[in-house]
Amino acid sequence: MSNSRTGVNMALISAIVAVATIGGLLFGYDSGAVNGTQTGLTAEFNLTPATLGFTVGSLLIGCAVGAALAGRLADVMGRRNVMLIAAALFVAGAVTQGLTHDHTIFVIARFCGGMAVGAASVLSPLYISEVAPANIRGRLTTVQQVMIITGLTAAFVVNYFVANAAGDSLGELAGVKAWRWMYLAQALPAVVFLVALFFIPESPRYLVSKGRKAEALKVLTSLFGPAEAERKVGDIQASFAGDHRPRIADVFVPGTVFRPIVWAGILLATFQQFVGINIIFYYGETLWKLAGVSESAALERNVVSGLVSIAAVFAAIMLIDKIGRKPLLLIGSVGMAVTLGAMTWAFSAAGTDAAGNLILAPTQGWVALVAANLYVIFFNFSWGPVMWVMLGEMFPNQIRGSALAVAGFAQWGANFLVVQIFPWMADSLGLAATYAFYTASAVISFFLVRAFIKETKGKELEEMEGWTAPTAAGDAEVATTPLG
Repeated sequence: MSNSRTGVNMALISAIVAVATIGGLLFGYDSGAVNGTQTGLTAEFNLTPATLGFTVGSLLIGCAVGAALAGRLADVMGRRNVMLIAAALFVAGAVTQGLTHDHTIFVIARFCGGMAVGAASVLSPLYISEVAPANIRGRLTTVQQVMIITGLTAAFVVNYFVANAAGDSLGELAGVKAWRWMYLAQALPAVVFLVALFFIPESPRYLVSKGRKAEALKVLTSLFGPAEAERKVGDIQASFAGDHRPRIADVFVPGTVFRPIVWAGILLATFQQFVGINIIFYYGETLWKLAGVSESAALERNVVSGLVSIAAVFAAIMLIDKIGRKPLLLIGSVGMAVTLGAMTWAFSAAGTDAAGNLILAPTQGWVALVAANLYVIFFNFSWGPVMWVMLGEMFPNQIRGSALAVAGFAQWGANFLVVQIFPWMADSLGLAATYAFYTASAVISFFLVRAFIKETKGKELEEMEGWTAPTAAGDAEVATTPLG
C-alpha cells in the first residue's frame, strides 16, 4: 500500500522497519536474559563475584567491538550484509550459551553474541534512518527502542515462567537446567531475523556511495516513486565527497581528535549509560533481592518494568516527530534526576538483617519501587529511544557509518564500565552513593543537551551538517557549526 498523494510505499517501508528491528528485539533479549541466570551461572561454573561480573560483562565487551566494527563494515560491505553476519552470530551465540558446559566456551559465545548485539544496535537505526521519510523518520526509528524493550520484557517473562515451571533457575525442564532455557529461547527469533533479512533491499545511500546508482534508483523508486527517487539520488550523490568514498579518517580532525558532531554523538552515547539504566536491565533481579524481596518477586518486578517501558516508548513515538528530539531529551533528564534522587533517598535509609543482607522499610521499599518504574518511564520516553534516533540520523552521509562506529563503541564501553563497577560501588560505597552518582549524571546531561545538541527533526539526511566536502588537497574541512 502506498500513499497516493506522496507516492511513499508505507507497506514496504513498514516491512523493512519490522525486519530491521528484530535485531533490536534480540539486542534487548540478550541483554535481559542474563538477569535471571546469575545463580545458575555461578553454580554451573563455580564462579566468584569477580568472575561472574566478567562472565556477564563479556557480552558488553563483544558489544563494544561489534559496534566499532559494524559501522565501518557497513560502509564497505553494506548495511544488510553486516546485519546478516550479526544474525548468524545471534543464532550461534544463543545455542552455544545454552548448551556448553565449558566456561571458556561460554564466555567466547557470549562475546560473539555481544558482537551481534553491538552490530545490531547501531545498524538497525542506521538502516531505518536511510530508508524512512524525513517527516516520520523519528517515529520509525523509535520502533527500534520498542523492540529492544519488547526483547527485554520477553526475556523477563521467559525467565519468570521457566524458573517457576522448574521450581527455580537451577531446576530442570526436559532434562535441561532452567537457566539454560533462558538463553536457548532467543535462538528462534534469531533464525527469523536471519531469514527475513534476505527479503529486504540494501540501503540506497550505501548503494550510491558505491557508485551503484541504478540499484539505488530502483530501491528508492519502490519506496518513494520515480520522480522523488530521481531527486533523492541527486541529493545523495551531492552529499558525498567528490574524490573519495566514506572512510574512517573522515571522523577525525587535528586538535580535538574527533569532529564536533562526533563528540556530540559520544556525549549522547555515554550519558545514556551514566544514568544507570542498565543496572536495572542487567542486575534488576539482584538489585531487588538486595532490597529484600524473593527471586520470584524480583522477576515479577522486572516484568512490570518492561511493560511500563514499552508504554513509555509508544508515548515517545507519538511525540518525537511533533515536538522534536531535543525537548524529549531535556524532559527525560529532569525526570530521571528527580526519580533517581528519590531512589537515592530510599536506599540511604536501608538497613541490614542478622545475616548482613540489605533490607528496606516498607515506606522506603515502595518509594524505591515507584521511583524505579517512573525512572524507567522517563528513560524510555526520552534518552532510550532518542539517543538511537539521533545517532542514526545526526551524522552526514559521508561519515555516518564511521561516526556510528565511534559512538557505538563509546556507548557500549560506557555500558561495560557502569555494569562492571556497580557491584563494587554497591558493596563499597552503598546503593545510596551509587544512585547519587546516577542522579548527578542525569543533572549534568540536562545542561549538556541544552548547550550542545541541535535539533534534527524533519531534516533530510542530506541536510545534516558537521562535515564539508574535501578541499582540492583531499583534506576534509571542519564544519563551522559547532555540533551540526
